[in-house]
Amino acid sequence: SFTDVKKSDFFYTPVQWAVANGVTTGTSKTTFGPNESCTRAQAVTFLWRAMGEPEPKNSNNPFEDVKADDYYFKAVLWAVEKGITQGTDATHFSPYETCSTAHIVTFLYRTLNIGNDGWYEAAAKWAEDNGLLKDINKKVAPDENCPRADVVTFLYRTVGK
Repeated sequence: SFTDVKKSDFFYTPVQWAVANGVTTGTSKTTFGPNESCTRAQAVTFLWRAMGEPEPKNSNNPFEDVKADDYYFKAVLWAVEKGITQGTDATHFSPYETCSTAHIVTFLYRTLNIGNDGWYEAAAKWAEDNGLLKDINKKVAPDENCPRADVVTFLYRTVGK
């Protein structure tokens, strides 16, 4: 139902799955924003929702840029608690910083408890070996932007089927 998502797009089914399962919504009533960058807040929220919105065990929030009424509050606490990610420093999560493919693939790799070995190299190999990058003309790298279409595609290919 989005004007910017066509049936011929590799991300068509992942977008439909993500919206139907409450992982995300569109950027408006008629657009999904498939090429828009995904922020750290969005990424951990998509992951958290895809995993069933588990309650964080600890409500202690070390980040001055994450507030209790932010839509991503519980997702951030959960992601940090699970070792999926950490802050950009001891007191900042940097929720509006954009994510690279290295961030997203590493977050997913850690979310699924596949491993926690290093920054992104092992996660990149896992993604390649398991078909996450099929039809996506990108490499897993810290300088490679990861738009919303790619994030929901990675999620669909691992937890959505």
